[in-house]
Amino acid sequence: MSGKGSEMNLDNPLVKEVASKIAGEIIMSPHPGKEMRKWREQFGLTQVELAAIMGVSASVISDYESGRRKSPGSRFIKKFVKSLIYKDFERGGIVLSGLSRILLGSDKLREAVLDMREFSLPITVSRFCEMIDAELVTGENFASTPLLGYTVVDSLKLVLSVPSFDYVKLYGATTQRAAIFTKVFYGRSPMVAIKAMQAGMGGLRPALVVFHGTKKVDQLGLEIARRENIPLAITSIEDVEALLKRLRSIK
Repeated sequence: MSGKGSEMNLDNPLVKEVASKIAGEIIMSPHPGKEMRKWREQFGLTQVELAAIMGVSASVISDYESGRRKSPGSRFIKKFVKSLIYKDFERGGIVLSGLSRILLGSDKLREAVLDMREFSLPITVSRFCEMIDAELVTGENFASTPLLGYTVVDSLKLVLSVPSFDYVKLYGATTQRAAIFTKVFYGRSPMVAIKAMQAGMGGLRPALVVFHGTKKVDQLGLEIARRENIPLAITSIEDVEALLKRLRSIK
């Protein structure tokens, strides 16, 4: 291993805590197989890739994720989590870097973040929007800007419950990412929150903002996006789970 990955190991207290939280979420979930699939996809692994690392057949992973097999035991879950982390080490630890910010943040932050991923290769704003059926309403000149990841948040929980000092953790390993807000009605409060983030974080801002749940953005939200020079898009995908599935399919 080289780079970031060589500096990380499972004896690292931070890594151990993140691993424990991932395992805990799987164990405590009413649908552990679905939770396993979520984490596998968040780490960017196929069932075949993960099975090879774990030394099991891909059908075993598939059976657990689909619910055809009963909930996995603690030994299997421990091996599952270790395999995700070891593979991420080989890739430079980029997923863990972002996850540690969220998983070790406040409870309110963890509740507000629905998904967070880093890409192994950059994708342009225009291609990203195409992949999630989104249309740019401002910032068309940023179409070729590269994105290195995304964060999906419940906008109501973020604005109403998450302490402002936790906002910086939404950026994961890089600010060159899409900030996707679900449950948006007018688009005013998310843009106000982003403006507040910039004020408290030395001007840091996402490379793209995407709204889910609205068809038209409030004029104040549009004006903030224009003044702050942030490209803003609206996705036409109506169901949150369908949006998350589409996002996780981006390789």
